[in-house]
Amino acid sequence: MKLYTKTGDKGETGLIGGTRVPKNDVRIEAYGTVDELNSFIGLLSTYPITEIDKNFLRNIQNTLFSIGSYLATDTTKVELDKASVLKSERITLIETEIDRLDAILPTLSSFILPGGSQTGALCHICRTISRRVERRLFDMNETYSIDNNILIYINRLSDYFFALSRFSTLYDGAEEIYWKTHD
Repeated sequence: MKLYTKTGDKGETGLIGGTRVPKNDVRIEAYGTVDELNSFIGLLSTYPITEIDKNFLRNIQNTLFSIGSYLATDTTKVELDKASVLKSERITLIETEIDRLDAILPTLSSFILPGGSQTGALCHICRTISRRVERRLFDMNETYSIDNNILIYINRLSDYFFALSRFSTLYDGAEEIYWKTHD
């Protein structure tokens, strides 16, 4: 099987179920941004992080693949694959991980600027892409109903990357950069 199919050469792509849609369709934008986030998480997993964090990032990547499959399925043509359904346990898992990281971190007394360490800065990139994914999902939700568990999970994901950025910066032996107002 060839890697290229030539079926998208005129600006359309196929959904699971066979429906053809423009490549700039809100649904394609949503799962394309999920894919972008997943790629940055893959990059983050190559940075110096703990094995616990590396394993959790792999868990997130698998969950994002399931979310992408959900978003790419035209449910008017086919049923969702069981693997595409996000269970509430995924939300509990990410909340537990946020709590674990937060318990290790010093109390936050100011806004933090992205940076501090390379790993911490990349976590902030993942955080901001998570927020963009969330915006794209709400755009899509205006036309195609999205499971609320997915919306909640993505919202928690940006919080997770904020906590991981703080933890990673300290783990790297660097200092967090606090926002200073100009008087």
